[in-house]
Amino acid sequence: MVRPSAQAKVTLHALRDSVIEIMLDMPIWADAPVESLRGVPLGVLRKSATQRHGVTRWRRGVNLEAMRVADVEVIDLHPQLLEERWSAYAAFVLHHEYIHALGFRGHDSTFRSLESAWPGRTASRHAPEFTETLRRARAAWLWVCSQCDRSYPRQKQSKGRYRCRTCSTVLTDCVNPDKA
Repeated sequence: MVRPSAQAKVTLHALRDSVIEIMLDMPIWADAPVESLRGVPLGVLRKSATQRHGVTRWRRGVNLEAMRVADVEVIDLHPQLLEERWSAYAAFVLHHEYIHALGFRGHDSTFRSLESAWPGRTASRHAPEFTETLRRARAAWLWVCSQCDRSYPRQKQSKGRYRCRTCSTVLTDCVNPDKA
């Protein structure tokens, strides 16, 4: 478990308050126990995470059929989401995790309709950009296509064994300039 810094806690609490206030104004949440979400502890994921942007962790032994907000152990967000640049997307991710905390475990059509009710319509579109930013920051190598100029961040060298997904040209290895 990663403990958030004092500054991260301040940012997480401000984000929590903002998201809950927005949810309280959303008609779709009129009958839900949104105010109880204030009691859910917030934390951060490891900064090395590249696939997860947020996660809702449940207490051990919880009946998955009768989950309640009180059964949530913690909601963790990626620490980079706490940067100003990602604030709109961070609010969307926290809303997504709060939907889980309110008992909607799966990503079914009901969950997606609740998620799409979020007023920041473009916020969810930042997910691929955020993932790419995380991958590039962590990658030791970039596999580069000399034909179409695409690059793929990776942890190991390609040694000429891989081809571009777009044009099938053999990829060359370059040291990631962000890591040099």
